[in-house]
Amino acid sequence: MASRKIISDRGEFIDALRVLRKGRVLVRVSDISGGCVLDGAPLYSAHRTLIDYGLIREFDNPQGFPSVRYYRLSERGRDFADRACENWRQRPLLQRMAVRLAG
Repeated sequence: MASRKIISDRGEFIDALRVLRKGRVLVRVSDISGGCVLDGAPLYSAHRTLIDYGLIREFDNPQGFPSVRYYRLSERGRDFADRACENWRQRPLLQRMAVRLAG
């Protein structure tokens, strides 16, 4: 049986946490294609893990579009992001580069 990665792209995941910690909003345009955007950039795989583990929470955006879903870090997500980003910064540069190349 093939194992499925929990985090398919760790570089994208840590980038998403870093941006969400700054108060940015994840925008999910389509449930069919996954169509997520964070800070103007597409988010290909991290959104599913963020949602599944309760690290982000949907919020009502009355100024937004009716069919679009908006997410921010949850309290649990903020605690996790603080620890994950600190751990990431402590890793050697070559290790961080290897993670970016390997996913």
